[in-house]
Amino acid sequence: MKAKALIFSLLTVASLASCSQKSTLPYFQDISAVEGGKLPDLAFPDPVIMPDDELSIVVTSANPLATTEYNAPSTNPNMRTTFGVNSPIKEQTYVVSKQGTIDFPSLGTIEVKGMTLDQLKNYLTEKISAEVADPRVEVRLVNFVVNVGGEVAHPGRFEVTRNRLSIIDALLMAGDLNAYGRRDNVLIVREGVNGREFAHLNLESSDILSSPYYYLQPNDYIYVEPNSVRQANARYDQQKSYNLQVTSTIVSAASVIASLVIALTIK
Repeated sequence: MKAKALIFSLLTVASLASCSQKSTLPYFQDISAVEGGKLPDLAFPDPVIMPDDELSIVVTSANPLATTEYNAPSTNPNMRTTFGVNSPIKEQTYVVSKQGTIDFPSLGTIEVKGMTLDQLKNYLTEKISAEVADPRVEVRLVNFVVNVGGEVAHPGRFEVTRNRLSIIDALLMAGDLNAYGRRDNVLIVREGVNGREFAHLNLESSDILSSPYYYLQPNDYIYVEPNSVRQANARYDQQKSYNLQVTSTIVSAASVIASLVIALTIK
């Protein structure tokens, strides 16, 4: 048994050394072969609004009084405080309902699910322009969050302060892949307008730079799959734990039987 364990340990160390060497290879290993050194243009996708999203919407114009009715009142429970250069600033925020709607001052219920931020901005601008000259509408997603799990240094849930985030950015926020992470099979799970969808990305290939999943959407989940070394270690640890449990059970049973034998003998 000890010999088998020693052989397994040596094989594991050798495999890990090989894996560690591979993990130091850069991303996009084939990028030097890209013709002309220029990648295809990739349009940056505007985040799509989904239920439970929190939106900051502020309407202004040359005449502040003209747009007062289109901003949430100061008693709005969804007021969020942020800090500017000199003082705190109150932001009017709207939480998208499960039905994908918001209640907007003066305009009533608006279905925003599936809209991009620019589409909602243009929609509000058009509606408000009927009553206000040259309104300026600012729409911002407040709760841009991504989740990173699996074989990374610091798995967790990360808040994003901008609307543009790539998968590389997210992995770096999580401390990058550790030595056990597979770079050729990173899973992204996304809550789309038509339901949950997923994709597998190969970080070793420059193809991901033109993938629709390169830029992330709010609430995307990134999972880095463990490599064969990690899986082998897990199976070995599980088997070792099982063997210890069996041994402990046998020892306990033997101890009980011995105690019974001694007690009967004394009688």
